[in-house]
Amino acid sequence: MTQIMTLAGRGLALSVLALSLAACQSMRGTEPTVQANIPDAYTAASQASTASIAAQGYQDFFADERLKQVIALALGNNRDLRTAALNVEKVQQQYQITRNNQLPTVGANAGVVRQETLTVPSPYTTYNVGLGVTAFELDLWGRVSSLKDAALDNYFATQSARDATQVALIGQVAQAWTAISFAEQSLKLAEQTLKAQQESYNLNKRRFDVGIDSEVPVRQAQISVETARNDVANYKTQIQQTKNALNLLAGQTIADNLLPETRVVKITNNNVLNAGLPSELLNNRPDIKSAEYQLRAAGANIGAAKARLFPTISLSGSAGYASTDLSDLFKSGAFIWSVGPSLDLPIFDYGTRRANVKISEVDQQIALSDYEKSIQTAFREVNDVLATRANIDDRIAAQRRLVEATNITYRLSEARFRAGIDGYLTVLDAQRNSYTAEQGLLALQQANINSQIELYKTLGGGITAQTPTDTDSRDTASTPAQ
Repeated sequence: MTQIMTLAGRGLALSVLALSLAACQSMRGTEPTVQANIPDAYTAASQASTASIAAQGYQDFFADERLKQVIALALGNNRDLRTAALNVEKVQQQYQITRNNQLPTVGANAGVVRQETLTVPSPYTTYNVGLGVTAFELDLWGRVSSLKDAALDNYFATQSARDATQVALIGQVAQAWTAISFAEQSLKLAEQTLKAQQESYNLNKRRFDVGIDSEVPVRQAQISVETARNDVANYKTQIQQTKNALNLLAGQTIADNLLPETRVVKITNNNVLNAGLPSELLNNRPDIKSAEYQLRAAGANIGAAKARLFPTISLSGSAGYASTDLSDLFKSGAFIWSVGPSLDLPIFDYGTRRANVKISEVDQQIALSDYEKSIQTAFREVNDVLATRANIDDRIAAQRRLVEATNITYRLSEARFRAGIDGYLTVLDAQRNSYTAEQGLLALQQANINSQIELYKTLGGGITAQTPTDTDSRDTASTPAQ
């Protein structure tokens, strides 16, 4: 009996193998054509002869050790990044489930039946135990393998999304850390201005008290004092809010010794910020990689949907022992086995399966549009930063000259007022212009630092573990850890 079962099983296996080799084919169809109009060069001037700064880890790119420590804390404690990592783990297990669907599921079964029949009027008990394979689908049309490919691409897409979260987090931490520095400098400027305005107010008050001037200069000076006092309070609030934002990004309270003590002058160790070749951007930006994997997953889903148009053949089988005596079940019990296929043949379903194919094809077009937009968005972001970088030095130089001119004007106006040549309104205008120019210089200097951080981020810098790209070897190194 065992030999008969073995021969039957081999014959069925050979038949299935022959049918699979003859009928198995790719249902995915042709890959869609990407039309993202990838440029040959960035619009702003950039040295492309050397590698992109995105190839550097954040430890090599950033110069300040305190900032590196804060970034390390954020990478370990930020809740958004933690959620992204958990999503990767979740999708990895989902991929494992779809991969297991390609293998038969073997289960044990046992039962006890108490019955009475017409031929045997006396009640008797039957015991049985065995192993069985239930509804194992023979993947003749590649439906199960297409679902596995889609799950793998979703895993890679989720992993790339996690990398994109990390890139954004590093940039946000660096910019928040820098913002604290410039907010502190703006506070010092406001406090200096408040002190100067208070002295002017006291001078005008004395001149009014002795009858030299009217009350108008006193009130004008008072307006400047209260304006400066309001700015001081505003910058104190801004400093605390920025610290709160940094603490949220880091997932914990940042110690004061890790915060910048003076104005940040140098944020990176690089003297030249190279953007590299535009083609490198496609490999460095994790959001582009995520959109690419989502496009591939959509193609695999088309294959799975098309495979549902064809018959589904499943194989069920079992083997075991049955006996009316439990103690002699494995000794004198009868060996029983069964094996047989089942067929699911679509005949008339009101076009539901074809509608599912159409839906999967539309989903692929949506994924293609998202992929093309992610490429275009990436180039737009890099070009915007490069445009800022191309003119920032000239703007800072011009602003420095403006600060120098307004400061001289302020000193001259104050001297003429003390000499009684001009009224206090001239001093007020000159002081306001000087204060505004100083604020503008700090804003441009901060914009210069932020543009360096933004360029590193938009080029895809800051990934500590690159997403696997060898998707052609899907059952080896590129697959998730089992």
